[in-house]
Amino acid sequence: MNRPARSIAPALAIACALLAGCAVAPSRDDPFEQWNRAMYSVHQAVDGNVIKPIAEGYVKATPEPVRTGISNFFGNIDDLFTGINNVLQGKKERAGDDFGRVLLNSTFGIGGILDLASTMGVAKDKTDFGITFGKWGAAQGPYLFIPLFGPTTVRDGTGWLVRIYASPIGFINDVPVRNSVYGLNYLDTRAQLLSAEGVLDAAALDKYRYLRNAYLRARRYQVYEGKPPPEEEE
Repeated sequence: MNRPARSIAPALAIACALLAGCAVAPSRDDPFEQWNRAMYSVHQAVDGNVIKPIAEGYVKATPEPVRTGISNFFGNIDDLFTGINNVLQGKKERAGDDFGRVLLNSTFGIGGILDLASTMGVAKDKTDFGITFGKWGAAQGPYLFIPLFGPTTVRDGTGWLVRIYASPIGFINDVPVRNSVYGLNYLDTRAQLLSAEGVLDAAALDKYRYLRNAYLRARRYQVYEGKPPPEEEE
């Protein structure tokens, strides 16, 4: 090794050590990062080898109008919970639009399969219990990554439990039918995410950290309706 190379090597070693330290540095929002990264690896393995191929097969085998109708059906349930959360957030006008969408799509839209409300100019809103809890002052809590479900926080995860418990699907008495509807909902959601995967693959060297930061910032943006206060530096 020549002399310039010998002088550069220690600097490179120090730089690599610093970068490695940054990669594992504890985060205020993600105190369980080591565990979450392990769960993310489990998710990547199961999703990449099982769930994603099924979703791709679903997209190829199912005509687009049918997939759109399925997405609309589950989107109609989303509108119901969006309306409930807008009531809880004190947004009565938005809640009125949400419930109007549900009424119109559930009747003339054949149970929500047709999104007539959107064609008539009734805007679709999106909010959930996690956002509602945030507006009520509940702390975000630690970041968590749940295999096959994805990123969440203690607050958002609690909101999802409330949503699952109160979902109309849960009131289907026939267990096989109920589980099939849950499975179709999951498959529909996974299929919709296929088009977004290229962004993550192209944008991030550390996909876990990129996904975590994007998720937390998006949720913070939603809780504060686009005007979040300055974040404290760690």
